[in-house]
Amino acid sequence: MTVKVIYAYPWDVVGDPSAPERLARLGADTVALAASYHSVRAATPFHPAHRLVEARPALYVPVRAGSWGRLVPAAPTWTAPDAFVQAADALRAAGFAVHAWTVLTHNSHLGTAHPSLTVRNAFGDRYPYALCPSHPDVVDYCRTLVREIAELGAPDGFVLEACGPLGVRHAGTHEKTDGADWTPAQLDLLSLCFCAVCVRRYPAGTRERVRAGVDTAAPSVEAALGEPAPVVRELRADLSRELQHTLRREAAGLPVTLHANPHPWAAGAFSQVSAAPGADVLVANCWDDPASGTARLRRLRALAAPGTRVGASVLALPPATLTPQALAAYRAAGADEIHVYHAGLASRSRLATIADTLRSLGSGTGHAACPNIANDMDTGAP
Repeated sequence: MTVKVIYAYPWDVVGDPSAPERLARLGADTVALAASYHSVRAATPFHPAHRLVEARPALYVPVRAGSWGRLVPAAPTWTAPDAFVQAADALRAAGFAVHAWTVLTHNSHLGTAHPSLTVRNAFGDRYPYALCPSHPDVVDYCRTLVREIAELGAPDGFVLEACGPLGVRHAGTHEKTDGADWTPAQLDLLSLCFCAVCVRRYPAGTRERVRAGVDTAAPSVEAALGEPAPVVRELRADLSRELQHTLRREAAGLPVTLHANPHPWAAGAFSQVSAAPGADVLVANCWDDPASGTARLRRLRALAAPGTRVGASVLALPPATLTPQALAAYRAAGADEIHVYHAGLASRSRLATIADTLRSLGSGTGHAACPNIANDMDTGAP
């Protein structure tokens, strides 16, 4: 049976009594509801009170000052301080399981306030949105984040995003780097961290090899690093693996879903995973073509421990990758779950597409999708 998960923000639900029913008509089993999130400018096409939300990095359960160490998350001013709790209660009343979608090392608020704890590339450039998990203070923050959400939010599970190092590709401001025409290998090299902790762990000369690899357009990270490549790769994998296992222990026995990437140099929202990752479900990013998505799914399946489920994250927003044909390919590649991004941001026609496409998976434990959902969307959508 394929589990169907839709993603939403708490402000999509808080203040909109019609939201739970609208989401229920999509035919999903579970809502991945943001409990801790980075900055975003989000559309709210159906909300009775607004059409846009400008959100900064924040925690959506109450911030208890005495619970935190050096890094303390911000509370939201654009929605209720317990918005996750309010939204989760409303969604459960509509029959959903609610998993806490928790963004970990992506936080421009904390990174700007604590630059020494952020990723620094081989040229000395800092990424203020990217907390580096080589620092104990960052690991302590992530542990406390999961523990507080488990205690105060009482979710049915966790969906962990950015559970490892971030890199150059997941910025928090207007992106103006495409014209540099960096190759995937150059971007991977620019994502290697050389903060005060990471740099001490690398073999001598690693920084110089990375810089030369970027400027000479080395064909791969391995070609740029040469002999130190396996050592550096394993050090990076250890950071993600240790954080993943640490946070699974903090999850109070709840199921843990991990946004995961089998690429050995991955650095981003979908974190690098290696053998025996610390999660119950591994979800691959399938936001591009089905061939690439199915390849990632098969690689995740090969890495997964026995009993670990694998899921495909598909995009209902432009450029949409949510089609019955793509879902059939992902199921054939071993996907046990389909994660749809993002119900709160979707227009009337996109919601209808979500409902129709999830219906193509057949009946399951979730809500029955409404055939006329496009005509049933209310509350003044544009």
